[in-house]
Amino acid sequence: MDDERAQAFLPYGRQNIDESDIEAVIAALKGPRITQGPLVEEFEQGLCNYLGADYATVVCNGTAALHLAYAALDIGPGDEIITTPLTFAATANAARYLGAELRFADVDPDSGNILPSSVATLIGPKTKAIVAVHLGGLPVDMEELRNIADRNHLWLVEDAAHALGATYRGRRIGSGLADVATFSFHPVKHLTTGEGGAALTNNKRLKDRMDQLRHHGVERRPEKFAKKSPGRWYYEVQELGYNYRLTDIQCALGLSQLEKQPAALKRRRIIAERYRTRISAGFGDNVVAQRSYDDRQSAYHLFPVLIDFDALGITRDEVMESLERQGIGTQVHYIPVSWQPYYQERYGQPQAQSGVYRYYQRTLSLPMYPGLSDEEVDHVVDSLARALGQQLPAKVAS
Repeated sequence: MDDERAQAFLPYGRQNIDESDIEAVIAALKGPRITQGPLVEEFEQGLCNYLGADYATVVCNGTAALHLAYAALDIGPGDEIITTPLTFAATANAARYLGAELRFADVDPDSGNILPSSVATLIGPKTKAIVAVHLGGLPVDMEELRNIADRNHLWLVEDAAHALGATYRGRRIGSGLADVATFSFHPVKHLTTGEGGAALTNNKRLKDRMDQLRHHGVERRPEKFAKKSPGRWYYEVQELGYNYRLTDIQCALGLSQLEKQPAALKRRRIIAERYRTRISAGFGDNVVAQRSYDDRQSAYHLFPVLIDFDALGITRDEVMESLERQGIGTQVHYIPVSWQPYYQERYGQPQAQSGVYRYYQRTLSLPMYPGLSDEEVDHVVDSLARALGQQLPAKVAS
């Protein structure tokens, strides 16, 4: 890679921090409280306003949000959750922290999202919850999963780490389509707090429980005390909780980033449309974008393309290496969790799942973040064509 290209390297995702973000953090640092202060509640309310939820609990990372959501739903030993293997390990790991077991459903081979029909076949007497993952920001079929959950008296959770701003049939993901929806604010996500996350719900009991678990299981409301209070300093540790708090410094950054989300989301969708137009015009059936649906809008945390490497006579590793030489970073989302050594040792060889296998064998995530210019998107597509030994597809007007 030459020096000029190295300087212009395009990663698959990255944060976008500007002067207003920096100024917001500086102001928080100069404030009277840099943790457990007013910006925490302000950020929570901002998320509720943006997503259309009643309550939010912000925490130190997206894994903590999942852990608290599962704990608030009393998921534990003897329980099972059903989820997709095409996700980051945190979706499954957080259930294991609580002693619960996993059952992995199959996915649509062209979207990577969990198949409700597969979920329905896995429900058993130990099933406690269905956990949907909106892969790349593309919403799953929430209505069908909600119906399955309700018929079987199960909780429905959304791992929406990729889906801030995504919509399903006109409703924002996180607005109450599930009992709890969790988000991540890692730097490559839609907004960042450095590290951070949130769990949103319309259930006040779940909100109160997650708040308490976030802070060591501490209860400060006198009407909830188990013992008589001797004075205003009194508090009780009523259950084993965690230190999952998010600082005011991070919430200041989150609030500043949240203001930019409408414009950033719009830009992601413009980038995605440019990718889709050029890919569909120039590559043929062996290279296609992740499936789309008329009744839902992706938030495009990722832009996955599905490449039939076998049909093209090239390996994925060779394509990734070629793209890296051309200044482009790519990634694979994800190696199925059920294939990981920890889960294979616990559950044995994963069952044959044609959708999981077909999606995983073809997927490759191209650069996707609001700072990408139209010229950079074209550079990615042109470079992909070169890596695959194909004729360059036609550019589209800016």
